[in-house]
Amino acid sequence: MSKSRLTTRYMTVTAMFIAISYVLVILAKVIPNVAGFLSYEPKDVAVVIAGFILGPLASMIVSVVVSFIEMISISSTGPYGFLMNVVSTLSFALPAVLIYKRYRTHKSAVIGLCAGVLYMAVCMVAWNYIITPFYMGVPREKVAGMLIPIFLPFNLIKGGLNASLTLLLYKPIVSALRKAKLVEESHGPKRRFNFVYTIIAGAIFSTFVLLFLVFCGLL
Repeated sequence: MSKSRLTTRYMTVTAMFIAISYVLVILAKVIPNVAGFLSYEPKDVAVVIAGFILGPLASMIVSVVVSFIEMISISSTGPYGFLMNVVSTLSFALPAVLIYKRYRTHKSAVIGLCAGVLYMAVCMVAWNYIITPFYMGVPREKVAGMLIPIFLPFNLIKGGLNASLTLLLYKPIVSALRKAKLVEESHGPKRRFNFVYTIIAGAIFSTFVLLFLVFCGLL
């Protein structure tokens, strides 16, 4: 296949994931905030899947573009929100994408997503400690008191939700893109749809939904 055709297809699929991510941002506005300002957004799922299919550069492009569009359209958090969105999304997506890119198996996808959840949770504790006092206009000591009881569990739950959603949605999405000739067929051995991973991912997702509802005080 010609290089120009591959480039066009890459840009088309990347643009598609940008659109999907932005739609998810809008839909997530109905989900209640935690502590009045922490919002769950499932756009990280689209960012990771874009990276699984196209590589880490696609994840970075989708994350930055969607966060910028969000900042200038529907967000009230300005540059601080843009920065934190990009850091949060990429600290979750890039470990998962880089590990999956190396091995490309169900196991590596699970390991990568778990690594992404843990890295993102720790990373966001540090970034919230640094940035949130400027954003909220409060003393850093007050933010420090929120790191373990609020920021850490929120990011672990958010990461768990997005990791399990990624496991549930990746195979159907990549199969649809292959049928549409937007993604090349796999050159490796054909793998059957793994119902065990689907059941486990569904159970994990349900668990994190319940945890999120409890954390929001809705259960």
